[in-house]
Amino acid sequence: MSTFHAVVWMDHSEAHVVMFDREHVQAQRIKSRSHHKHQGKADDATALFADVAQALHGSHEVLLCGPGLARNQFREWCGKHSTAVAATVVDSVAADHPSDAQLVAMARQYFKKFDNMAADPSMA
Repeated sequence: MSTFHAVVWMDHSEAHVVMFDREHVQAQRIKSRSHHKHQGKADDATALFADVAQALHGSHEVLLCGPGLARNQFREWCGKHSTAVAATVVDSVAADHPSDAQLVAMARQYFKKFDNMAADPSMA
């Protein structure tokens, strides 16, 4: 499914990637491959970040959110390892643990300003 927007809630143990347009929503959960209790090490995060970047392929605008530093570390990682994804990240905001439906509602409100400023390609 080709979607215009994506929102990612992430911490160091998992990411919820929700891609959507005006009519469709597609969600997936990506878990860290590490089984260590101490998450957040660079080696632990690299595989998670690579999986999330792969899942975001094809999105035009991405909003990152989460409770800690993982979202900002992911953004920095993308700047070095996945410049195509880095170019689509529009913002990074703090958020606790919303449901996927709450995540989409928050992202729709956030992206409304982009949709109003330019034609949404998903409507073509």
